[in-house]
Amino acid sequence: MTLLPSRTNTWHRPSTLFAAGLVVTALACVVAMVVDQRTVLGAPVWAKLLKFAISGALYFFTWGWLVSLLPRFRRTAHVATSVVIVLFAAEYVVMVFQAVRGRPSHFNNATPLDNTLFQLMGGMVATIWIATLVLTVLLMFTRLEDRATHWAVRTGAVISLIGIGLGALMTGPTAAQQQALNATGVSALVGAHSVGVPDGGPGLPILGWSTTGGDLRIPHFTGMHALQLLPLVALGLGLLATRVPRLRDSAVRVRLVWVATFGYAGLVALVTWQALRGESLIHPTAATLAAAGALLVAVALGGFASVYRPTRELVR
Repeated sequence: MTLLPSRTNTWHRPSTLFAAGLVVTALACVVAMVVDQRTVLGAPVWAKLLKFAISGALYFFTWGWLVSLLPRFRRTAHVATSVVIVLFAAEYVVMVFQAVRGRPSHFNNATPLDNTLFQLMGGMVATIWIATLVLTVLLMFTRLEDRATHWAVRTGAVISLIGIGLGALMTGPTAAQQQALNATGVSALVGAHSVGVPDGGPGLPILGWSTTGGDLRIPHFTGMHALQLLPLVALGLGLLATRVPRLRDSAVRVRLVWVATFGYAGLVALVTWQALRGESLIHPTAATLAAAGALLVAVALGGFASVYRPTRELVR
């Protein structure tokens, strides 16, 4: 319960400074959205940059903490994290450049310059994923005093890595784009967030996720932020343990973290399945509701069994 505050002075400094810079950048994007009300594919031109800045700030603050937990391989982790920072910053600069021009930054194949910039960003993202894979593997060597946090950090990093990788689902041409490519060899856009409907249609406030079709940004976002949410579950259980005697047993908290991990992984799988079927998040079909209900029941039963099952010593 004291792990996080006690280590703040040892956090990976470049990550935390970059995260703080992204917070400032997010505020600048809010101002830009007020001043510059242009739109690209139906969305405010600065909205994507705002979301990237907020998401990136959470990501780098978290890794700033996680790198500080490594008992060894600190130099390798520092190099991998620095690579991610540099590439994320470079990708962000490209996105700003395209926003200033009033052009889409992703999937843009309209001109040779647009295509080159998108391909460059694709290479950056692939390298970021590889560097994150290295960091995730290194995290497997971390042993934390609190066993619930120990497992939440590991499982959160793995699901987050999968979530980042799910972004690759957006890069293939849609049916309409493939038809244009087959007919003329040219398509202004290759790839899309939305499934079953064009990008830029009606969407949720702020997030922009499609309300009329599937949206692959949902599983990408949900999976990526397991890195924050699962450790927060462990932290919350630790705080509750001061008031709930049963939670003072480390084995109980570990079991609950594994239930949360199962539930979160199931949620990522569910929203991925939903998006790929072209189904809006807010208009689920009976099949989606049934799957969600089964997942909720499984998590509830798992939670109940975790708390009331007789405690046995867990294998570390």
